Amino acid sequence: MANEAVLLLAHGTPETVDQIPEYLRNVVSGRPIPQPVIEEIQHRYSLIGRSPLTEITMEQGRLVEAELAEAERAAGGPPVPVYVGMRNWRPYIPEVVRRMCADGVQAAAVLCMAPQNSRTSVGLYRRAVQAEAASLRIDFTEAWARHPLLADAFAERLRPAWQKLSAQAGHSVPVLFTAHSVPTRTVEPPSPDSAGAPRLWPGEGADPYADEARHTAEMVAARLPEIPRWWFAFQSQGASGGPWLGPTVEETLSSISEIGYKFLILHPIGFLCDHVEILYDVDHLFRDYAARLGVKLERPESLNASPTLAKAIADLAQKALARLRHYGGSPIPVEF
Repeated sequence: MANEAVLLLAHGTPETVDQIPEYLRNVVSGRPIPQPVIEEIQHRYSLIGRSPLTEITMEQGRLVEAELAEAERAAGGPPVPVYVGMRNWRPYIPEVVRRMCADGVQAAAVLCMAPQNSRTSVGLYRRAVQAEAASLRIDFTEAWARHPLLADAFAERLRPAWQKLSAQAGHSVPVLFTAHSVPTRTVEPPSPDSAGAPRLWPGEGADPYADEARHTAEMVAARLPEIPRWWFAFQSQGASGGPWLGPTVEETLSSISEIGYKFLILHPIGFLCDHVEILYDVDHLFRDYAARLGVKLERPESLNASPTLAKAIADLAQKALARLRHYGGSPIPVEF
């Protein structure tokens, strides 16, 4: 029975269209959702069949577990199991944490499968784990957007797609990198009059999400210096009130078209696997929008079961486990 483990956290996704209302209530923490919004999400899921996010994340967990097993064998240690928990759907994070405790896990390296997490998102995932952790000691990796193996993994997917479309175009084509948008209010620095109010995330000042997302794009672009030009945009802005981070993909596509480009690679570097924001937003919505502008838009294969991604996550997990071992029986210092 292992007393150490790794816990990977992801957004979660329903298995059927009929489950979407319940799923959306989880996403918005029970707040009312307009029926037209529910119906639009159901429509999008129906067009792609289903979102494979959960099963791909489980496969990513198995790959990470295999990477860790190899490293532990070389070091003469026991294998480290990898668990996967979802915030908004099954298997829910609290259920998985309770199962880990029942399995005898005493210390866990915890990572979000969203490397450019904003503090709001990190805070919500972290609280979900800590609410059930009891005596379980955790080391929570808050962000890993700058990990070199992450950039390597994205570059490995980008290169063949870029080469193929460049060959079709007869010249080197540009690239548009994207990450998921978030409400502007969630990444603004706290107002002076909010002192003493409960906080969703640790730390102070402006949220690093936008800078981290752009930095990942810069790292990937640096690995393909032959790309003639690249842009960055935020995609999949939500329907909730208030502004969301931009520029949007649509307005960026319009600008690229006006410059005269007719071929473009769109590379989502904020996502680690296929799901609705790729299979619908990119493959349907953005591709159709680009076509109306006279632009042929293609995207690379998603990371999904990328061995390089698994190596990146295993490296982060090993570092977290080393920190847990270093602190011994003492709790890991956490600031809120």
